[in-house]
Amino acid sequence: MSQTPSADGFKDSVLPPSRIRAFAFATIVVGGSFGGVIGYLAVGLQCHGDCSVPTGLGALTGSTLAATGSAVIAVLVLRAMTEWSHRVR
Repeated sequence: MSQTPSADGFKDSVLPPSRIRAFAFATIVVGGSFGGVIGYLAVGLQCHGDCSVPTGLGALTGSTLAATGSAVIAVLVLRAMTEWSHRVR
C-alpha cells in the first residue's frame, strides 16, 4: 500500500511520535523492573537457607510477567492514540 503525500507535501504516517514510543518503552522497562523486585521479595520471604536459585527464578518470572503485561497495555494505548489522532484530522 503506497502512501500519498498530504496537502503540505509530507507523507502521513501511522506511527506515533518517537517521543511517545520511547516513553512506552521506558514504562515497559520500569514495569518489568518492579515485577522483578516483587517476584524476588515474594520468594525471598517464603524461602529459608540458600535461596539464590529460587529468588532468581522468582525475579525472572515476576519481571517477565510484568513486562509482558506492561507491553500489552502500551501497545493498546499506542494504537488507540494513533487511531484517535487520525480520526480527529
